[in-house]
Amino acid sequence: MGSKRLKREPEAGSRVASFLGRHGRGLLAIFIVALVVHDVFGPHGFIAMRRTQNEIQKVKSDLNRLNKENLELGDQVRALKSDPRLIEKIAREDLQRARPGEIIIRIPTQQQAAPGAAARP
Repeated sequence: MGSKRLKREPEAGSRVASFLGRHGRGLLAIFIVALVVHDVFGPHGFIAMRRTQNEIQKVKSDLNRLNKENLELGDQVRALKSDPRLIEKIAREDLQRARPGEIIIRIPTQQQAAPGAAARP
């Protein structure tokens, strides 16, 4: 009696095998599509990688620009410490200083623009 009862009930392993036999290809296709979508659109996918590469390239270009600017400013600092002509030029133009006996004549900016505009045909 007990052995007849076991033979009539299908085994769990055979149910799974039967299910996979009928739906295995579809499940495999869904799984592969899900992996592809995750690899393209996921947080570490292709699109995120491209965005990160673009950000890295932007940061590198900014770094190169800042390094170049830093070198130029370092050259200016060295020149200001050692070149008396540059120091005099800055004192005369920016600070409007003059040597003893010199006279500074200032021309308003409105009068400077008018002759240039009149000279054009």
